[in-house]
Amino acid sequence: MTQWVKSKPWYREPWPWLLMAGPTVVVVASAITLWMAVSSDDGLVVDDYYKRGLGINQTLSRDQAALKLGYRATLAWSVDAGRMRVTLTGAAELPPALHLRIVHPTLPDMDQSVRLARVDAGIYEAAAAAPRAGRWLVTLEDESRSWRLTGEWQVPQQRELRLAASGLSDPAPVVRKE
Repeated sequence: MTQWVKSKPWYREPWPWLLMAGPTVVVVASAITLWMAVSSDDGLVVDDYYKRGLGINQTLSRDQAALKLGYRATLAWSVDAGRMRVTLTGAAELPPALHLRIVHPTLPDMDQSVRLARVDAGIYEAAAAAPRAGRWLVTLEDESRSWRLTGEWQVPQQRELRLAASGLSDPAPVVRKE
């Protein structure tokens, strides 16, 4: 005599689900990876890296020009007035205007470029947005780009940023005491 065993439908068995779980996880992980690759732009790679590499000597000569002129600068952002103030000192004649770039190392949409006009002897000001908390790369130069001062600004830990040409003793950062 033959005995018939009533079997369950396939979807009630554990083995098909266990076999489908691996490929399903891979498909979901691939979709997430694709979404992350398409939606995020790291912005770190430049197209003209070779040209920028060749231009490094010109950049170094601008640092040397600032060193010869003995330029030093102090940058401060006024919370009340919403203005950036730069105090520039040096052995040479001071320029009528300055160009200030505040660059975030990884987020190019947060960068600022400000033209500072002279308001008094060695004092330059311009309206500017407050840099957000974090690390910022700062470049101060004259409008003809013949010299430059550079530094790193840790906002809000540093209340002011002091810049000196490479080769001059770099002053210690001013740290806010609360």
